[in-house]
Amino acid sequence: MNFFEYIKDKRFFLGFYVMIMIFVSLTMLVSVHSIPIGNILYIHIGCGLLAILYIVLGYFYKRKFYVNLHDMIESGLEDIGSLTPHIQNHQQMLYVELLQKMISNNHAQLQKLYDEKRDQQEFIMAWIHEVKLPIAASRLLMENSEGKSIEYLVDKLEDEMDKIDHYVEQALFQSRTDSFAKDYFITDIPVKQVIHKSVKKYAKLFINKGIRFQMEIAGQVVHSDSKWLGFVVDQILMNSLKYTNEGGEISVRFEEDRKERRLVIKDNGIGITPEDLHRVFEKGFTGTTGRLYGKSTGMGLYLAKKLAAKLGHDLTIESEAGEYTRAIIHFPKIRQYFQFDEH
Repeated sequence: MNFFEYIKDKRFFLGFYVMIMIFVSLTMLVSVHSIPIGNILYIHIGCGLLAILYIVLGYFYKRKFYVNLHDMIESGLEDIGSLTPHIQNHQQMLYVELLQKMISNNHAQLQKLYDEKRDQQEFIMAWIHEVKLPIAASRLLMENSEGKSIEYLVDKLEDEMDKIDHYVEQALFQSRTDSFAKDYFITDIPVKQVIHKSVKKYAKLFINKGIRFQMEIAGQVVHSDSKWLGFVVDQILMNSLKYTNEGGEISVRFEEDRKERRLVIKDNGIGITPEDLHRVFEKGFTGTTGRLYGKSTGMGLYLAKKLAAKLGHDLTIESEAGEYTRAIIHFPKIRQYFQFDEH
């Protein structure tokens, strides 16, 4: 800030000073007879010199703050918060606090965008490796098709296509979670209908692995969105099928008490180790079972948990290694759907 810009900022003070001096001069002329004009002139000169001295000293006093502030703007450094100028008064303190808050908020937003971009890249890389497996298996089937019946080849290719379809659907839902607020419709959903649709989608896996399915659900309904709730159930059911050995069992039942309704999906598969249980909902976490039973994106349960929360539900996992895994979707009875988490 140069001196002329400082004078411009002081225009209201100068205007007020001129008004005061005019008032004082008129008062002296009216109240005192035959007052020498020289006395009034001396008063004007003296007060004017004091006003000029006040403005000049004030300029040099505040100049350092404004010079440092200008240097911050022109520095081009990312971490300009470390260049905060020395505070001289309360007004400058408020300016600096506002600036620091804006810098902090900006850094937080940039970090959030960076984390989201990194997570998206990690998911894409893991997803590419995952989806390449059924594609490679399909090519091997075609290359080694000699001597195999058409029915056998079609059956195997259909299995691989189902895997690809599952991964593509997972990627699509991952890409749409940010626009969730514009893409849901809460209504009464028959639980049995959602389960039937999901079981039908994975019917071939049930048959091929000889897994028994039991359902204890009558006509119960929950307040949810059928598409997004269906995706949550799909992820849970797919995990159960993946980690349940041949001849195993998956059961679904509906529970209700005074506070909530619960959809419980249980399998007697390999279970989850105690050290992994508290991390199953972390993004990209595959755990011991994921490493032993093949590479996984580690996104299924993460997305299921995230979408359940957006719907106002909750998702919890109970398990004992080598015995069972129980996934529970909680539906609180007191709902205010317009307060959904949209982050």
